[in-house]
Amino acid sequence: MTAILLSKQEARRFLVRYHGLAGDFRYRGKEGVLAYIRRVGCIQFDPLNVVGTNPELVLQSRVEDWHPSMLRELLYGERRLIDYWDKNMAIFPVEDWPCFHRTRARYAGWCERHREVAERVIGEIRERGPLSSADLDMNDKVDWPWAPTRLARAALEALYFAGRLVVHGKSGTRKTYDLPERHIPQALLSAPEPFATDEDYMCWHVHRRIGSVGLMWNKPGDAWLGIVGMKSAERGRAFARLREEGRILEVRVEGCPHPLYIRTEDKPLLDELEDGTGFDGGTRRASVLAPLDNLLWDRKLIRELFGFDYVWEVYKPENERKYGYYVLPVLCGDRLVARFEPEKTRPGGTFAVRRWWWEEGVDVTPELVETVAAGLRRFAGGLGALFDEAGIVRALCAT
Repeated sequence: MTAILLSKQEARRFLVRYHGLAGDFRYRGKEGVLAYIRRVGCIQFDPLNVVGTNPELVLQSRVEDWHPSMLRELLYGERRLIDYWDKNMAIFPVEDWPCFHRTRARYAGWCERHREVAERVIGEIRERGPLSSADLDMNDKVDWPWAPTRLARAALEALYFAGRLVVHGKSGTRKTYDLPERHIPQALLSAPEPFATDEDYMCWHVHRRIGSVGLMWNKPGDAWLGIVGMKSAERGRAFARLREEGRILEVRVEGCPHPLYIRTEDKPLLDELEDGTGFDGGTRRASVLAPLDNLLWDRKLIRELFGFDYVWEVYKPENERKYGYYVLPVLCGDRLVARFEPEKTRPGGTFAVRRWWWEEGVDVTPELVETVAAGLRRFAGGLGALFDEAGIVRALCAT
């Protein structure tokens, strides 16, 4: 099939619409949260909270009447979403549980090597109910991937990754764990793995990740993190098979040296690009993006298409940071127009900008300031914070 030809602007507009970030909101309420996550497969979790956690920031930019309680209810009340490992720590629909058999199998070894500890933990949870590491008297220090930790924490996390426990709930960064059979339908727990071969699994996960971003290339990058057995050769074979089966379509973007791909089911979105709705004049919408937003998973691709070079610098030493500790991108229409460092904000406080940077070449017109200020007002509302309109406008105009 002949490749689809797009300009860079068309590619940007496809991505922005794909993620529900253009014009009027496509997603509303809890059903909107669920619909967006089903569309992209998963959203990435990170516990750092300056103005909300990463999944909360992903959803506030896409769900019109967003409130953090929506995600908590879907995860820990209705159990239609689940915390587990996909693109690193992630949140995805519970019906995808059978697809992650290979991920769970990677962690079964620890539980086998420490069977007595594992069975003790499971026995205590069966008898006492959901528990956190603080509830277990297992204080020996053990080696763990990030750093030495208490045996209680290591055992709970290993059992969780092996699928023998699930997250029951969270209070801040503290997790409580419970038995999966108390929260996941038995039909899902007992379902056989849907992939007959490693190649079948790889094709499924590559196809899923293309849908997580919307438009992807067959190049190494962070967007592929967490796929069991992923190497360049396996990824290349998956792309070839997906093309042969007609499940992905090649896209050639003007000025981009590498071919890109979309899922075949997403091609109708390309037909919406012609009317310009959501990108011109008063139809534009400004959104604050999460640091690990799906749109930003492949930073090299974003630099290629948007001319925006973004690195989340929270894990860099202070003297190596170009911008700041916690800096968020700002999307307006089909351009990433700015980035800013917010003050730490809690519900009831006043949202404030510590530092603001317009991107080089952006024409800072009164209309742009007004649109971006409206986006920041909505962002503050999602935090349950007060909004100093005059102060924010001064901050935008002073840079």
